[in-house]
Amino acid sequence: MVPLVGETDFDLVAAELRADAADLDAYVEALAVKLEGALPAQTVVERGRQGLRGSKRVRRIETTVHDRRYTLARNGGRLDARCAHVVRDVVLKNEELELEAWVARLAQDLVAHAAESERGREALERLLTR
Repeated sequence: MVPLVGETDFDLVAAELRADAADLDAYVEALAVKLEGALPAQTVVERGRQGLRGSKRVRRIETTVHDRRYTLARNGGRLDARCAHVVRDVVLKNEELELEAWVARLAQDLVAHAAESERGREALERLLTR
């Protein structure tokens, strides 16, 4: 049986996901590593070079939790945060969100996922210990 997940867990997850939001470049890189490590089968990170000699940077992060697909993409000097409700590969609703709202919704879904399954709980533990 999976232990119940409480509001404290939501607060921890939300804090972990928004830890370094002040520096957007560092934030996106750290978030990509955290989500890839915690949810490797549900996270796709697209990286690319800027120019010929630039280092590879995260361009886009896509994480799926249940029937929601969370996407964070660089768009010039800003981030586009989206949440899509997807059923059988069909997008029923696609919302653009402020970064804070995106983080809060993703954290809420991760906590719910942890409460429902052992794999979800293990993923949440990996996220919080990275």
